[in-house]
Amino acid sequence: MTTANVVYATITGNNQDVADIVTEALEDLDVTVTESEISQTDVTDLTDNDIIVIVPYTYDEGALPEEGLDFFDDLADIDLTGKIFGVTGSGDVFYGDDYGTAVDRFDERLASTGATRGVAKLKINLSPDEDDISQLDQFAQSLVAALPQHD
Repeated sequence: MTTANVVYATITGNNQDVADIVTEALEDLDVTVTESEISQTDVTDLTDNDIIVIVPYTYDEGALPEEGLDFFDDLADIDLTGKIFGVTGSGDVFYGDDYGTAVDRFDERLASTGATRGVAKLKINLSPDEDDISQLDQFAQSLVAALPQHD
């Protein structure tokens, strides 16, 4: 049985919507998914899953979600070798160069854990629309396709 953990941080609800879309897409692919809010998730929980998805928001001018700072720091000390990961999240293009930088930073941090990037990071402008939902479905499909095949 393939398992995934979708961890999100949200202020406006947009990232919970993104997490819900990814969770549903993974479940449609027969993955057992745990979805949790970042402040309620311990990084050691990630070791119990095949797929890890982080859905952070970017606060103000490039800041990480305050409730996710400890989680982000704890990722530096965990070995996730053998896990597949993806990072997506909602942001606001209004912030220009700071648009979605939390997605970039979590993507880099997860790569440093030994986990394998299963799909390119994906930034969603504000609330996910129909095109974004299609991209998020493809995001989930790519994660599952990146899993090692078991004989």
